[in-house]
Amino acid sequence: MLPALCTMKCPSCRKSVVFVHKSIFPLSQLVMLKTKCDVCGQSLKSERNNGGGINYALTVLLFIFNLGWYWPILGLSYKDNSFYYFLVTSTVVVVLAQPYLMRLSRMIYLYLYVSFGDSGGGDIHPDTQRQFPN
Repeated sequence: MLPALCTMKCPSCRKSVVFVHKSIFPLSQLVMLKTKCDVCGQSLKSERNNGGGINYALTVLLFIFNLGWYWPILGLSYKDNSFYYFLVTSTVVVVLAQPYLMRLSRMIYLYLYVSFGDSGGGDIHPDTQRQFPN
């Protein structure tokens, strides 16, 4: 499951790419999903399929990860400006990683609500069940 999640494959069949463009460019179409999977026909869109909360959690985790490598290597102190350097460095890393984090959060959202092997082509309804037939 983890390799399919990281390579942005369909959560149902794990064979087809779910995004319209494989590349992150153009940025305006970064998170556009296909309507249905090309291989199994699984619906990939829902009304609330944004993964915004997951993106926030991934961003916070990346800040914590940056603290984990920055502190032992360069050090943090309240006596100098090293904390501000850490904030600038972490912000740059998060902004550069944001396109991948946005796609990854959308994929995590899909993997939470679509089970492997459920290729019935149903719609995603997170409020009621994992899969809802047409």
